[in-house]
Amino acid sequence: MAESESGADKSEEPTGKRLEESRKKGQVARSRELNTVAVTLSGIGGLLVYGADFGRVLLAMMQKNFDLPRAVLLDDGSMAAFLLLSGKMVLEAMLPLLLILVIASLVGPAALGGWLFSAESMAPQFSRMNPLAGLKRMFSTHALVELLKALGKFTVIVLVALAVLNSYQQDLLAIAYEPLPSAIIHSANIVGWSMLWMACGLILIALVDIPFQLWDNRQKLMMTKQEVRDEYKDSEGKPEVKSRIRQLQRQMAERRMMAAVPNADVVITNPTHFAVALKYDPAQGSAPVLLAKGSDFTALKIREIAQQHKVMLLESPGLARAVYYSTELDQQIPAGLYLAVAQVLAYVYQLRQYQSGKGKRPAPLPDLPIPPDLRRDE
Repeated sequence: MAESESGADKSEEPTGKRLEESRKKGQVARSRELNTVAVTLSGIGGLLVYGADFGRVLLAMMQKNFDLPRAVLLDDGSMAAFLLLSGKMVLEAMLPLLLILVIASLVGPAALGGWLFSAESMAPQFSRMNPLAGLKRMFSTHALVELLKALGKFTVIVLVALAVLNSYQQDLLAIAYEPLPSAIIHSANIVGWSMLWMACGLILIALVDIPFQLWDNRQKLMMTKQEVRDEYKDSEGKPEVKSRIRQLQRQMAERRMMAAVPNADVVITNPTHFAVALKYDPAQGSAPVLLAKGSDFTALKIREIAQQHKVMLLESPGLARAVYYSTELDQQIPAGLYLAVAQVLAYVYQLRQYQSGKGKRPAPLPDLPIPPDLRRDE
């Protein structure tokens, strides 16, 4: 099991955020052996396909450069012309092979880990200049694996090379007795197939290296339980920050609620523990709406604001509790409280008429009808 720098066990699988951050930093599984095999096999395959044409071009170039007329030899400017001509012939012959190698060098790395460009991985890392860190890397598990891979590649290539030389022994000896044109083509063919067999030996190394690189990269990304908790806090927000945000949201909602109290028709109280502010707009024809509600200190603030703006205060403990628990801010009261609230609003209207000298003093407010399912006792 992997350990962190603090000594804690990295027992947790990497999270999606950890994987995304590591990819941005260029920390993905890569296999140099896979890249080597891809470029080598592609190059050798291109050599086998275009080797004969390349041999013919090489033969033609040699004929042009070694079979020169006397006039050309006496011309000082002919050397540059023949050099340019030879370079052009070689470039045209090698161009398909070069294109194959370029494509293989781009596709090979993308086969494991995909396409990735990371500016962070290209930035200089001064920590690598630390001699102690360098010694630690030299004697790490990764360094041991690289050493074993190098020994494995050397062993495989030597064994395959010996087997190839033994199988092509007669062909190599026969080249000495062939004409030059056929000898060049025959030699290119032998070299191509020999390199192909040796490159196939590297496939064994790549098949071992790829699972190791995947496992090694996964181990590096493993997380401790504390790292998972810290990441969760960073992504979801620290509890104290979230608590502060909720507190600010409550304060803002309370300020908006208090600003609506002066628009209320009546504030019904408990009389001290609860207070609810109701507004009824006959023009809209809808039910009364709850503008504000609160308990204890908030209820006291609602009553103070109502008194400052001459909003009617009415004590009805049962109705105050029923509205407080059944209705949310800016919502209509439930249908079960229509009759009780209607009686309250009618009483408030009659009391205002009386206070303005336009009517009789209303009778005391009777017991209000509150349905059992909406009744809340303290």
